[in-house]
Amino acid sequence: MNPLTFVTRASPGQRLDLSPLTPQNLAEKSLAEIAAIELQTTRERVTAGDVFDIRAGDSERIVIEGGSKRFDRAGMGMRSGSVVVEGDVGVEAGRGLFGGELIIRGSAGPYAASGMKSGRVEIFGDAGERLAGPLAGETIGMSGGVLHVRGSAGPRAGDRLRRGIVLIEGDAGPYAGSRMIAGTLAIAGQAGDLPGYLMNRGTILLGAGATMLSPTFADCGVDELVAARLLAESIKTTSPRIARLFRRPLRRLAGDLAALGKGEIFIPTL
Repeated sequence: MNPLTFVTRASPGQRLDLSPLTPQNLAEKSLAEIAAIELQTTRERVTAGDVFDIRAGDSERIVIEGGSKRFDRAGMGMRSGSVVVEGDVGVEAGRGLFGGELIIRGSAGPYAASGMKSGRVEIFGDAGERLAGPLAGETIGMSGGVLHVRGSAGPRAGDRLRRGIVLIEGDAGPYAGSRMIAGTLAIAGQAGDLPGYLMNRGTILLGAGATMLSPTFADCGVDELVAARLLAESIKTTSPRIARLFRRPLRRLAGDLAALGKGEIFIPTL
């Protein structure tokens, strides 16, 4: 059976909230009922039928053809099935994801996968600031699942990461892994200033190092770690490049000693 497909008619004139367009929300609804769903906006009432041509199909597999940086909260709160966006999305894509798979064949705005608890998010382009991080007033960022960014990420990627795996194939901005509670953040490219700033626990891999490391990390020398090889095995199908980095001898830096200090930064050696 073909997927339930939303074809974008034109670039929207205002920000739209796509969080209603998830498998659990659209199950057993007719095309007329789906077209009548309101997409909360900044100014005026807009329905799904105003923005998209809708083709009938399996509501467990949703495809949105034609993206926009004004498409906010794509896949938010999804619990099962899949949502594929053929283009860019705006803020909070995959926020609060409980399960299923969100695939973005473009770039994503700030706070992608914020509060994600399980499932999988894949971003083919770049991600904005605070990837997997908490919103203002929240104390925990992503707490489970796998987040894979094929491009680069903005500042504070993995802020307050609690659990799960974040894989970034490109570079990352400053303060990557800031205030990490636990979990794994791997950056194949170069990180900006002060990765792991005030992290308590967790693991950060810097494939090409960082522009500036904090002096509050202690150099523990180079070793070949069994745990790193096991992690490489678990991600080898998702990111062969990052898996290869984990298999190399790794320089381990313990910290942040300005906080709890039980985290670690790994830098592959030649």
